[in-house]
Amino acid sequence: MLVLLDNGHGGLINGVYQTSGKQKDWGPQGVFYEGEFNRAIVNGIIEALTRLGIRYVNITPEYRDVTLQTRVNRANRYNFKDAFLVSVHANAGGGSGFEVYTSPGETKSDAIATVFGDAFQSEFPKEILRHDFSDFDLDKERRFFLLRKTKMPAVLTENFFMDSLKDFQSILNTKEGRERIVKYHVNAITRIQNQIF
Repeated sequence: MLVLLDNGHGGLINGVYQTSGKQKDWGPQGVFYEGEFNRAIVNGIIEALTRLGIRYVNITPEYRDVTLQTRVNRANRYNFKDAFLVSVHANAGGGSGFEVYTSPGETKSDAIATVFGDAFQSEFPKEILRHDFSDFDLDKERRFFLLRKTKMPAVLTENFFMDSLKDFQSILNTKEGRERIVKYHVNAITRIQNQIF
């Protein structure tokens, strides 16, 4: 099994954020940059997977913002029968909690998304799992470019809401909160290796 990791959006280069939008200014409490957060989570996942001996590739290691087409092209270089992709994000738009997305239709991605949802609930039992059971599984389905165009199963995790003060203060902007987000991703990946691949 090969895990393809994607940290959504650009990061910070010399203190300058590389993606317009995708941030929340909380005044004296600081600015939340989604691309910085995404990279911190992916880097934590990489550290854990390295220790566990699980193969991975970070398809977006640079700090500049990489186009969606470039991300897809990089992912599709790998053997799609042996790989799956996880794109890590933080949410916005009002709300709280976690969502996991797949492309429309019944695919292997749905089973992978269910494992991520279960791992999230195990790590954050008091937080909200925002689901859609209309097709009898918990993932939300959208026609996101990355999910539609990659050849391998792919999921996109939305980890709490950057525009929720509660999520920002208690999870997104704390060392412990970020470590727990890394932990549930790693637990999900371990289960996927044992149960699906």
